[in-house]
Amino acid sequence: MHRPFSRFAFFLSLALASLSIQAQTPHTLTYAPGKSITLTLPDALDINVAASGLRRIRFFAQSPDGRIFATGMYDLADNTRGSVFILDGWNPQTRTFTRITHYLDHLRNPNNIAFYTDPATHQSWLYVPLTDKLLRYKYNAGDNAPSSPPQTLIRFPDYGLNYKYGGWHLTRTVTIAQLHGATRVVVSAGSSCNYCQEREVLRAAVVSMDPDGKHPTLMAQGLRNAVDLRYLPSLGGGSLFATNMGDDHLGDKLPEDTFFELDSAQAHAITSTPNYGWPACYFANGKPVHDATPLPASPPPTDPRIVAARPPAAKPTGPQPSSDDSVYGEQSGVAAAGTNLSAGGGHTSAPDPNAALGAAPEPLATCNHVPAAYTTFAAHSSPLGFDYFGGNDPTLHDSFLVALHGASRPHIGTGYRVVRFTPSERAPQNFITGFLTYEQGKPVVHGRPCAILRIGPDTFLLTDDYLGLVYYIHPRN
Repeated sequence: MHRPFSRFAFFLSLALASLSIQAQTPHTLTYAPGKSITLTLPDALDINVAASGLRRIRFFAQSPDGRIFATGMYDLADNTRGSVFILDGWNPQTRTFTRITHYLDHLRNPNNIAFYTDPATHQSWLYVPLTDKLLRYKYNAGDNAPSSPPQTLIRFPDYGLNYKYGGWHLTRTVTIAQLHGATRVVVSAGSSCNYCQEREVLRAAVVSMDPDGKHPTLMAQGLRNAVDLRYLPSLGGGSLFATNMGDDHLGDKLPEDTFFELDSAQAHAITSTPNYGWPACYFANGKPVHDATPLPASPPPTDPRIVAARPPAAKPTGPQPSSDDSVYGEQSGVAAAGTNLSAGGGHTSAPDPNAALGAAPEPLATCNHVPAAYTTFAAHSSPLGFDYFGGNDPTLHDSFLVALHGASRPHIGTGYRVVRFTPSERAPQNFITGFLTYEQGKPVVHGRPCAILRIGPDTFLLTDDYLGLVYYIHPRN
């Protein structure tokens, strides 16, 4: 006889939580002597700095034995100084990790990782996507280092323009998905350029394979830079989502960045590879639009036009933002933002290691068959990590949180926040702000949100790869 009251109390708690989300409270967080950042978030939640000093920390994964792993890319260059960390020694009183263990070092740009346990053998595996290949290591509970050498499952093209200006995307992203009765390892790879006709099949694409790397198949093409992939078993019977970034040659207001549902258990199994539009189609007002910009020609790398276009020879025309407007600082030897060079930036291309999967698609002549975006974000917001909060989260009930890394040119002003939306409304709203502020009319970058990992009801971790921090967000006591 208490069920009606319990149901009323539950919905009342949801209504009160909704009101508390609307009220925002600033929190000033000290992360080093004399250094702090002020972030504003819903009044129902609190925030702490859980770890610091982690150079370009990126994405999380939780191991089968419940430990928190994270990747670090060291700096913004293409390098082999990346790491996989274990965040250990949680102190519930101080809300900090007291011990950081280096599980792997000397890695080439590790963006994220994923774990999988084989139900037949009970062996767990750690998947590590690097710029040039996907590795997997055996993982046993309590390991602080791999116990054996890795297996290489697939290789990727690993050359291109400097990625700082929307050129070569050197990150790869992996997730494990249970779709259509099969376990698949899914990996995304970004484009080699800002806007071009690619030469290799695994550029601006998503590939899936068996857990041992066998039977690779193309899952998606035309995704310029899908930096996060996540399989969510609680939505649609199990759904695979991705964030994606648009290109940089259409100005400050276009194109919109996107969020896609790539596949779900309720959808028909993919029989032909869907094309999500890039380079020929971009999104504006939530809809795909055909890009009339001529694609760069692809003559041989020794052609004088290619030689002339290579950095630092590229000289953009028209008024350009000053170099100190880039969040990366002054750059030399790279193409200017929005410069359109041919695939790979004119580098000599080797045979495609994945030619057996097919070919890079021809640019679409029409956008009529481009899959609909689940939602979109303001141009140059740079959506990275996300997570979903379901029925056990009173404040964040039925919500996505997405980290918008922010425009590389801060004067644009988009991103630099965490946003929230529901599957029913799909209208992103500010959730955590303060990573970008204005002083005397000029933008000041304080931090850049990167990855999100839900670890409990209304509780999650958030990385800041600009400051090298891990934030712990949780219900206010």
